[in-house]
Amino acid sequence: MKVWDLPTRLYHWLQALLCLGLLTSGFSGNGPHEIIGIALLILILWRLCWGVIGSDTSRFSHFLRSPLTVWYYLTGKIKHTIGHNPAGGWMVVTLLTCLLIQSLTGFILMGVFDIWINESSFLADSDLIGIVHALTARLLIALIGLHLLAIISYKLKHVPLVKAMFTGKQSTSTDLSKTTNSAQVTSSHMVAFKQNRLAFYCFLICVGIVYSLLKMTGIM
Repeated sequence: MKVWDLPTRLYHWLQALLCLGLLTSGFSGNGPHEIIGIALLILILWRLCWGVIGSDTSRFSHFLRSPLTVWYYLTGKIKHTIGHNPAGGWMVVTLLTCLLIQSLTGFILMGVFDIWINESSFLADSDLIGIVHALTARLLIALIGLHLLAIISYKLKHVPLVKAMFTGKQSTSTDLSKTTNSAQVTSSHMVAFKQNRLAFYCFLICVGIVYSLLKMTGIM
């Protein structure tokens, strides 16, 4: 059955590419590190918005579960149906938080927030912000490694997570997709069109916010 909408899938792969570019340019000291960081912040802002107004499986309310539920899932006491599993949901939030810290500390180091930061604030300490930026970069690598291990683990269990993020479809024991009629297909296409349009408008707003911020501070 259809689980992941097109905007979420595009976000996932764009984020992966930008993270790779960000880490590579950051550790090597070569490449458009700041430009990639700006693009990544736009994506993160979009994902935060989409986590509230997006399709069901993309919303935080759909996949964020209590620690007890996560424990029950990890110990096999409950089974997962569709979308992010209870543990995966918290991994999404952890990655987003890490990326957001990376982006914001990067913006501070770029001087984007200088007009709002008091000289006596700890945010004015470029050495401290640089340390946080570097540490979260290493934490990000660890989280990505953990994410890849989880994908491999599910692959060994014959659960094609990567394929699902390409096609948007996820197999379940209650998959009713084979019984859908033409009217249902047409309706689902209309819903998808409206979701894609909403996602695009949301993306434009995020671009506008970041652009205005950079323009206001003279970076662009």
